[in-house]
Amino acid sequence: MSAAAPAIAVRDLCKNFGHFQAVKRISFEVAPGEIVGFLGPNGAGKTTTIKMITGLLKITSGAVLINGLDNREHLAAIKKKIGYMSQKFSLYHLLTAQENIEFFGGISGLAPRELKASVARMGEQVAAAVLRQKIQDVPPGIRQKVALFVCLLPEPEIILLDEPTSGVDPEARRLFWSEIYGLKKRGKTLLVSTHNLDEAEYCDRIIIIHNGEIVAAGAPDELLRQKGKASIEELFKDAIQEHGQD
Repeated sequence: MSAAAPAIAVRDLCKNFGHFQAVKRISFEVAPGEIVGFLGPNGAGKTTTIKMITGLLKITSGAVLINGLDNREHLAAIKKKIGYMSQKFSLYHLLTAQENIEFFGGISGLAPRELKASVARMGEQVAAAVLRQKIQDVPPGIRQKVALFVCLLPEPEIILLDEPTSGVDPEARRLFWSEIYGLKKRGKTLLVSTHNLDEAEYCDRIIIIHNGEIVAAGAPDELLRQKGKASIEELFKDAIQEHGQD
């Protein structure tokens, strides 16, 4: 395995559900320590792609390499390197925040002393009363904070966040991205899917996907300059329109 291998390499990746092709021979890379924004409308193929990268969804054809390792052949080793925050299921809503930390920390292999320390660290970020609340009763911004904390318990090198700021207010989104920057400073690699176009400016590079195909990719400023667009919103709309709205 080369030391220069991308953290994530997606090669001609396809996913079919019966006769429907959700992801169509897409290829891209994420370099170590990079934040890449995965942009696209609902149903574009973002979640399907991320689930194939994590190994949660079977690949129809193509390949995913994590630090040079094929995720179909080395999934057990790869799972130790990846942290995944799901769009729809990250926490058990009928468990308290503390119980979620203890549960997910336990299945991640943390020892009782480490679990106790993890709960204490979370207690430094949110009120003690919040730790005792059921997740379904916790405000969305704090819920996402707990979900990210749980995702990071095994100290993964590569973090995949699937629409982590969906449904939270602008201030909570700003704080969440501040935490993402903190992870980058610690050397983490991040692939973040979103349909909030203003979040593109936080990313080193963006990938725009529509109808299962990549329609634009590059550093935000470079894409704006190349396409002669004044904003990411304008760039996004034109990229989608050029490749059809079906």
